[in-house]
Amino acid sequence: MSSLGKLMKQAARMQQQMEQIQTTLAQRTVEATTGGGAVKVVAKCDGTIASIKINPEALNPADAQLLEDMVLSATNQALSQAKEISTAEMGKATAGFNLPGLT
Repeated sequence: MSSLGKLMKQAARMQQQMEQIQTTLAQRTVEATTGGGAVKVVAKCDGTIASIKINPEALNPADAQLLEDMVLSATNQALSQAKEISTAEMGKATAGFNLPGLT
């Protein structure tokens, strides 16, 4: 088989693996909490937020800014974890893909 044919076959296999990984990542979740559990954010590893839970005890109008900061912090932590997992999983699919002249 020609090297171009091998490259095309390898690219098709990698594309199929990446599609499977993306499907799996859309179902996989990570969780981050702040404020001692006052705010919990669940993010999917496809980069979307699945849920945000706020403990009713944290709902004090005088502390609105603090609550907003905790939600933002937990959301960023969850998305960061999700991105790390996504990057690692996609890296597994592309690890064996070698383009001639780029090694």
